[in-house]
Parts: sequence; structure tokens; C-alpha cells
Amino acid sequence: MDAAERKALDYHSVGGAGKVSVVPTKPCRTAEDLALAYTPGVAKPVLRIAENPEDAYKYTAKGNLVAVISNGTAILGLGDRGALASKPVMEGKGVLFKRYADIDVFDIEIKEKAPEKLVDIIASLTPTFGGINLEDIRGPECFYVEQELIKRCEIPVFHDDQHGTAIIVSAGAINAASIVGKRLEDMKVVVNGAGAAGISCTRMIVKAGVRKENLTICDIDGVIYKGRKMTREQEEFARDTDMRTLAEAIVGADMFLGLSAADCVTPEMLKTMAKDPIIFAMANPNPEIGYELAKATRPDCIMATGRSDYPNQINNVLGFPFIFRGALDVRATRITEGMKLAASKALAELARLPVPESVSAAYGGEHFEFGRNYIVPKPFDPRVIEYEAVAVAKAACEEGVAEKPITDWEAYRLSLRERMKKYWE
Repeated sequence: MDAAERKALDYHSVGGAGKVSVVPTKPCRTAEDLALAYTPGVAKPVLRIAENPEDAYKYTAKGNLVAVISNGTAILGLGDRGALASKPVMEGKGVLFKRYADIDVFDIEIKEKAPEKLVDIIASLTPTFGGINLEDIRGPECFYVEQELIKRCEIPVFHDDQHGTAIIVSAGAINAASIVGKRLEDMKVVVNGAGAAGISCTRMIVKAGVRKENLTICDIDGVIYKGRKMTREQEEFARDTDMRTLAEAIVGADMFLGLSAADCVTPEMLKTMAKDPIIFAMANPNPEIGYELAKATRPDCIMATGRSDYPNQINNVLGFPFIFRGALDVRATRITEGMKLAASKALAELARLPVPESVSAAYGGEHFEFGRNYIVPKPFDPRVIEYEAVAVAKAACEEGVAEKPITDWEAYRLSLRERMKKYWE
């Protein structure tokens, strides 16, 4: 066992097993407290909720509680390791929800692979929660599971593996295009990886401005072209083209977006790309082409990866906590495409502002400034919640999916700042 493995295992075991616990919010120190917390006092809110289900948001934790759910069929880059093995990841998501957006989480690992049964199980849990975050469910089943749950549930459902990456990618793409003086609608884009994340990222950059006719998407078998075998989701982006390989598709491309496998892009491929290429190589832990190799091959590129040890990390933690914060605070019934795009644009806007000293301090004094090596904010920027959650909540209100609309946005922004103060001080 090497030092890194020991450190990770100790983190998860020393001082108590796992990463989360349940902490009560009300006292239970006296006989009176006990009578109020349980019988007979608990009967009073039970009856109120039975008469008016909306009172669940007043008398229980439902409104600030998200379910992080997986069946363990696509754990990080580790594949199908089973529901139980996914629990450390789901607990980790719970830590991030709490740390970055003060949202409580129950992680739920479900031993079920059949999509229809999985949907039934998850849908039956909705009385407990204010929102559902799906995680590490393999494609293409994940598309079906999310869409069916959105139809059946009256609370937000969000598959982070699809949309989390897509939201951050879009923010980065907006800013990278601006830095190199290109317009998204004019850019030729090649996507490598046609699974859940690849399809969702492609959809999102199209909403951000990339034109479908300028897009080529590839999978392990090459270009997705009309007439070849493909999934229903891939059909949306199938091209009528004679191109068959990634190497052919990438010639003249302004942007490469990788959600695939390590080392599948060669320096020779990069040399054929357009001036000032935008390269998002996000295979983890090893990208489609190494950071140093890409920069050495194309010094004019803007490079992003999924790794924290290089500039421009495309990190999902910039998305899901703040998206759910905004959705929960206006009691959104679902998370719309407009809410996702609003999140992307808010992140892009924030990245252009001067970076607080506190962010530099969190990264050992490193200086950050908008430009080729800083196209998305850092997760430790305390302003992310104010920008992103407010943008998401506004979009929910504008699109008519907010059951408790906000009208005083400055007061809401200040309340978020006050709510998170304990995590930043």
C-alpha cells in the first residue's frame, strides 16, 4: 500500500467510519424535549401535514434535504462496482452539498439495475426529500431513469454525471471563446465521448451558442454518422458526412471536448486544429492528451482538464450544490434547461471578476486572473453561491416552475452570504 492509498483510507476510517453523520437541530435534554420531539408532541405536525401537505416544508427538514442516489453501475472512472461500493462517493457528495451550499443529504445506494424498477424505487422515496441528485448510473439507462423521474416527481431531479459537467464546460467554453476572439456560433467543435456526459455537454454547448451543423461527435467506434448503429440520444447529433475517425474530424476544429479515454488524442491531431485551439480533455484520472504534451504541441491553446493539479479544472462541485440551493429556495418543481444555462452564464460572469485574496490563500498563495489559465471560478470562491444560486432561482421564477417565487433578490443574495458565513470564516 503506497502513501496516497493509506492517506485516503485513513481519511475515511480514522476518527469514525465514513464521512457523514446526522446531527439533530432541536434539543433533547429534558423530559419535555422528549415529549415534543416524539410522542405525544410529534402528533401535532403529523395532523397538520395530513391536512395540508405543504406544511411538510414548515415542520420537517424536507425543504433542505436532497437524496444522493446511485446503483453503483458507473462509479467515477471505476465502472460497475455495485451499489455498496458507491457509498463512499455518495457520502462525499453529501459533504460537498453541505460545505458549499448548506444542504443536508441522505445518501441512498440501491441494489437494482433494471431501469424500470429503479425508477419505481426512487419515485416512492419522494415524500422524504426536497430534491433528488442521481449519481454514477450507467448510460444509456441513466437517460431513461432521469426522464421518467422528472415526469413522475414534483421535486427537482438532476443527474449530475450528465448535467454537472455540461454546465461547467459551457461556462468555460463561453469564456475561452471570448479570450481567443471567436464566437461560439462560428466555432467548429469536435466531441469525443458519446455517453451520458458527452451527450449532455454537447446539448449544453449548443444551447450556449454552438451550431449543430458545426458539431461532430465521436465514440469508441469513430464519428457518429447517419446510418451507423447508435443510441437514440446519439441520433440527435448524427452527421451526414464521409468522416469516420476522430483524426479526420479534428482537422480545422476550434474546440476539442473530450469525455472519453486517456491518451486517445495524439500531438499530430492537435497540430491539425485551428489557431488558438480550445482543448477540454476531461477523461479522469488521465486526460485524452496530457496537459504538458498538449501545451508543448500547441502553445497557443487554452487547455482544461478534470484534474485539480492543472489550470482550468472542470469541477462538478461548481454546479450541483448551488443549482440545488437555488432550486430549493424557490421550491422549484424541476430543474429546467433555462436554469442550467443560467448557472453556466453566472459562472462565466464570475470568472471575469477580480479574484478575492481568500481564494489565493486557499490555493497556497497562487494568483488567479481571468485569462487563458483561468476561465472558470475556483470552488473556494465564496461568491459562487451568490452568483449561481441567484441565477438559478431567477430562471426558475421566470420559467414558472417556482412554487415560492422570490421578489427581493438583493435580500436573497445577502441571506445566502449570511448563511454561508460559518463555512468561510
